[in-house]
This record gives sequence, C-alpha cells and structure tokens, in this order.
Amino acid sequence: MSARNIHIALVGNPNSGKTSLFNALTGLNQKVGNFPGVTVDKKTGVTALESGVSATIIDLPGTYSLYPRRADEWVAYRVMMGVDEEVEHDMVLLVADASNLKRNLLFCSQIIDLKVPVVVALTMMDLARKKGIEIDVPGLERELGVPVILVNPRKNKGLSQLKKTLAQTAGKDHTGVQYQAPSRDFIPNREMAPEAIEGVQQLFPKLSDYASVHYLINHENFPLPQSRQEEIEALEVANKFNPTKTQATEIMQRYTRIKHIMQKNVVEPDPLQKKLFTEKLDNILLHRIWGYLILLGTLFLLFQSIFWLAQYPMDGIEWLFTQLGSWLNNVLPEAWWSDLLVNGLVAGISGIAVFIPQIMILFGLITILEDTGYMARISFLSDKLMRKVGLNGKSVMPMISGFACAVPAIMSTRNIENKKERLLTIMITPLMSCSARLPVYTILISLVVPNKYYLGFLSVQGLVMMSMYLLGIVVALVVSYVLKFIIRLTEKSFFILELPIYRAPRWKNVGITMVEKARIFMMDAGRVIIVISLILWFLSSYGPSKAMHQVDAKYAVMQAQYKNDSARLEEVKHAYNAEKLQHSFAGIIGRGIEPAIKPLGFDWKIGIALVTSFAAREVFVGTMATLYSVGESDDDSSLRQKMAAARREDGSKVYTVATGFSLMVFYVLAMQCMSTLAVVKRETRTWKWPIVQLVYMTGLAYLFSFVVYHLWK
Repeated sequence: MSARNIHIALVGNPNSGKTSLFNALTGLNQKVGNFPGVTVDKKTGVTALESGVSATIIDLPGTYSLYPRRADEWVAYRVMMGVDEEVEHDMVLLVADASNLKRNLLFCSQIIDLKVPVVVALTMMDLARKKGIEIDVPGLERELGVPVILVNPRKNKGLSQLKKTLAQTAGKDHTGVQYQAPSRDFIPNREMAPEAIEGVQQLFPKLSDYASVHYLINHENFPLPQSRQEEIEALEVANKFNPTKTQATEIMQRYTRIKHIMQKNVVEPDPLQKKLFTEKLDNILLHRIWGYLILLGTLFLLFQSIFWLAQYPMDGIEWLFTQLGSWLNNVLPEAWWSDLLVNGLVAGISGIAVFIPQIMILFGLITILEDTGYMARISFLSDKLMRKVGLNGKSVMPMISGFACAVPAIMSTRNIENKKERLLTIMITPLMSCSARLPVYTILISLVVPNKYYLGFLSVQGLVMMSMYLLGIVVALVVSYVLKFIIRLTEKSFFILELPIYRAPRWKNVGITMVEKARIFMMDAGRVIIVISLILWFLSSYGPSKAMHQVDAKYAVMQAQYKNDSARLEEVKHAYNAEKLQHSFAGIIGRGIEPAIKPLGFDWKIGIALVTSFAAREVFVGTMATLYSVGESDDDSSLRQKMAAARREDGSKVYTVATGFSLMVFYVLAMQCMSTLAVVKRETRTWKWPIVQLVYMTGLAYLFSFVVYHLWK
C-alpha cells in the first residue's frame, strides 16, 4: 500500500508538556506560520509513525476547556469543532499532566465527547510520583474509553509506544485509513437539550451530541451560511435553549464524573505532606526582596554571557571573512563584477554571519529560562510594578519576547484580555532591544568601550550592553505610565497565572531553538541585508557621470605623477576612493541627511545606515561593511578596524565615545522596523497607533541621542 499521511491535532492545557512532546516527535522537521485570519503561531511538524504511515502534527495553542476566551483559544476551538476552513485534522493527540489530572480531565472529556479519534499522552508521571500520586493507567483507559500512553518527552520515553498507538487508532486497510472514534459519551450530553440537539443534527447529520451543543452556543462564530444561522437561532428560541445554564450543567456533570474516576483510579497523598522542592525554591525566588535581586542578577549574567561566550567564535568568523576577502582580491581580476562580489556580496554576508554566535547564545539562554520555569516567575514578580504603569504581569512575556523580535512579541499580546493593557503593551514592546539591535550594540561597544574586566569576571562591555537593554525597559515603563492617562479605555483587569514546576532544561530543545533562530536570522534578515548591501554597492560605486568623470580625471593625473612612489600612490588611491564615494549616489543622499543628524554626532555614512535600517535594524552593520569596503583601498582589515580608523574631514575620529553612545541610544529608542509597524497596524486594525509609535519613538531617539552626545562630548 502507498504511504499515507495522517493529520493529528496536538492539544492540551498550558504547561502540560505539549511543546516538549511536539519537539520530541518532530525534531527539526517543523514549520512556523500563522493560522488563517489571525496572528497566532501555527506550528506544524512531520513524524514517522510506522512503516508506510507518517503524521503531520498541528500544535494548537494551549487551552483549559472548549469554552474559549482569548484569540489563541478560539484558534484551537475552531479547529477542534471542524469549522476552520484551512486547518483540518483526522485525529487528536491530547496531552494531559498526570500531576494535575483532575484539571486536565475536564478538557480531555470534552474532546472525547466530540467523537473524534483520540489518544491521550500522559506526561509528568515522574512529578506525580514525587507528589505521592499513583495512577491506575489501565483503569483510567477503561473509564475514558480511549488509549492512554505514558510518555516522558524530555527523556524520549514512551514515544515508540505512542506512535504505534496513533497508527493503530488510525487503523489501516486496503481502502486507506479508517479512524476509530470513542464509542461512548463521557456524560449524557443529549439530556441537556434533547430537542434542540436533534434539530441541529438534522441540519448537520455528522455532528455528535456534544458538538451540537456547541453549535447552539457558538454558531455565530462559525463560518455558516446566513440561512443556517437563522435555522439554529430558531431552534434555540423554539426549545428555550439557555447557553449559560447548559454550560454550567455540563461542567458540573463532568466534574462529578471526574471525581468518581479519580476516586477509583488515582491515589492522592496526604494534604499535610512535606512541601515539594518547587514550593521551597519559590519561597526564595519569589521573595519580595531576594526575588528581585536574583532577577537582576540573572539578567546581569545573561548579558555578560553573551559577550563572554561569543567572543571566540565571533573573532574566528571575522578572521575567516577577512582572509576570504583578501584572497578574492588577489585572485580575481580588476572588474566591476569582482568589486561587486568582494565589496558587495562578501562584505554583506560577513556583516550577518559574524553575529550568529551572539544570536544563538541569546536565544539559547532565553529558552533555558523558559524551560526551567523561571520565565513565568519573572511575570509574577513584575506584576506589581507593571500595574503602576497601566499594565499587568501578562505584559511581561511579550516584553521579554521583544528581546528576541518585536513582531511575534506584539502578536503574543493577544493573551492579554484587557484591551487597554494590550494596547499599552503593543505601544511599548518595540522599545525592548530586539536581537536585530544586538549586532549594532556589539560593533559600537567594541569600538568605544575598552575590553576590560573588573574582579576578573565583570566585563565593562557586558555592563554597557546590559545598560542599553535596561534603558529600553525604563523608557518603556515611563512611556506606558504617560500613555495610561491618554488612552481612555476602562475595563477591569485580572492577573491569573499558573506557575509551572521547576525542571532541568531540555538541552535538545535548547539546541533546536538555537539552530532554528540562527537559520531564521540568516534566511530572513540575511536576504534583506544582502539585497540592501548589493543596492548600496551600486549607489556607492556609481554617481552622476559628470562629477565621477571629474574625480577620475583628477586622480588619473596624480596616479601618473606618483607611479614610482608606492607610499604616496597608496595615499592617492585612498583619497580617490574616499572622494569617489562622496560624489556617488550614496554620498549625495548621505550629504543631504547630514545637517539633520550632525547635532547627534553622526556623519553622512551613519545617516545612510539610519535610512537603510528601516528595512531591518541589523542592516546597519551590512551598510557599514559595504560603505567602508567601497570607500577603503585596504581590504585586509576587518570592519571594526576600518570603522575605528574612520576620520571626519577635519581629521577627528568619527567613532568617539560620545558618537558611539549617542548612536547606541538612538538605536535603543528609534522605531526602525517596517515589519513592526505593519504588525501593529494589523493588530490594532488602524494606522493611527503605528503612526503614533513612529513619531514618539523617533522623537525620543533624537532627543536622548542629542543629550547623550553633548554630555559625553
């Protein structure tokens, strides 16, 4: 028989081990996109179940029940109800946390009653045993009427049995794949509204009793023809269907049955047992004094590590590209295409590749914080401070995600139910120093901050890097405090957060994340940087023909004059390249910008980089690489060396401490990302807020840079 592919929806409560299982099953065979119509991550992956059967796994957002409140929960709900027009599934893999079984069984029982083929993956059994919980798995399986498999994704235990069970549940025969749905209801759903359910099933014959109840409750949110909507509405009126009462009755019946199942199949410990390690650790990490000191210490170590761990691989990559550029200059003939290759393409790629170690280390460390459970504690610790500036603890996760990239961070604000808090979070998240700013900070810090260590381990460069991140955070909180009085939305806010248990990080997951983020950086940011580098090479190499001919004629005479004096000839070549760059199209653009940015300590080359950075902030480095490669005759030196040697027309250094700090502060605060503006427009459904963002962030950047430059000057 030909190979078949099964579509499996992966569902479960938040913090149930769903992501761990998804990564364990799919490894690097993952794709990330958006669900149709909403900015919620759609993660899919492929795994082989057994010979001839593969599975496409759709990782749905975590949810506690089939009664959605947030945008991401609505995504999972629509897929489960079979009304998502683009995302279909053949069966469900439901992840349940053995240490919180009672809560997990509510969602599990609802999925079972939808009458779709279900396999339950029981995770965190090791934690359940530590709590003194014993579960009769065969008994639980009999009660639920669906297969229950013990798995430990962190240790790859139970995965082969899970795959085998999934393939069996999607039984094979010569006609293809046949799926085995649960044979009985968890609760008597039909008794809740028998006439109304029967009426819905006449309209939709394939619906289960429980799915029919949801059609009665939420049909307005389903893509149904207007005639069908009116028919269901008529059924509700005719049978006096009460959605609130029906939902309350259902939940009570489910918990009654769940209590019975727990009594028969689960042995729970004495409530007076000793506190678990997690609770003891929380007494320290969530302490009202020590908790904040530990948080600051963690962030300090994070930024120190980025410099300390990345130094050697970055130096190696930089040396490699310097050698490559030198070798190409020696072996290639003098022609426009060789200049394009060396000073356009290779210079652009080197500007990307050198920062891969820092990108990987940053994301690796953030993944470790998430995996260990500490990231949720950061939200908890921050709630009190967040409320004072108009936010709540849930705003912290998008803000922390903003350290990676503002685009997915702004998308993740859909978890914030309060509209005002969500809008405030969207407005300040771009002030978090994203990974695109990291290359800019790195090269500027290396230019103007000495590579010194205090007490043998405190890096001065690491402290400056941390101060840039803290500046973004402080300004974001101040801006939020001001905006909370301007944005006039009133809505009651609640902060409810489940704190996951502390666990050792999954090193495989950390590795997968690091590789994936490096790939995304190279492919997404890299494409933009290379294209802009090539465009810049053209703008920097060519200009108005009359002006360029005059420069050529002037220096042709000088080169002939000093052809026997190698030292003077080298000086002439350097002056020729510099003057040619000034008269190029790029030079003309830069000179036009220079009067506006001169008060900040910036020259015309920096001005060009500020403009190109609107495509992506990390383009700054690629722009500098191209401009200095085209403008310098010595191609054997690195970009850092070329920038350090750069001089103004009066002979003074371009990159002084004042200019370096001014430029870093500008990049901390400026809105230089078209993608972020686009996603803010999509999330707020108006151009008003992206325009406000662009204006206030650019204004702050200019003001702060002006102050910093003149203070240090």
